[in-house]
Amino acid sequence: MFEKLMATAVLPASDLARARGWWHDVLGRDPVYEDMEGEGLFYDIGGTVVMIYRSDYAGTAQNTALNLMTDDLDRDMTALRTHGVMFHDYDMPGLKTVDGVAEVGEERTAWFSDSEGNIIAISRVSPQMREMAAKLRGSAAGMA
Repeated sequence: MFEKLMATAVLPASDLARARGWWHDVLGRDPVYEDMEGEGLFYDIGGTVVMIYRSDYAGTAQNTALNLMTDDLDRDMTALRTHGVMFHDYDMPGLKTVDGVAEVGEERTAWFSDSEGNIIAISRVSPQMREMAAKLRGSAAGMA
């Protein structure tokens, strides 16, 4: 039944023009596709499609909406900060950030919001987790 199933990440935006500008200026990405009515922008992030669509409910979720994996968290946080990104600080049971970063075992993660208030995590994960994610992405690519 689900042999050829694929998935995309989906993030809402109350202002698509503002979101497009943020994705270009902050993440250095331009849409790989835009729907004909102009209500959806599609980006390729490391082989994963991220759809940004128009919604009045953008930024209302208080959870991580998208996770980005990196091999160098400090480098990428510095780059994001040069584009005005402010990282969230958390202090709750099981999760405390220091200078925007939470360390859990081998994993280091920081959270920030996009122009629409969606919470995005950026993580340096263990080599094993990175390898597993690459294998999963590779197996999904063969599902066309």
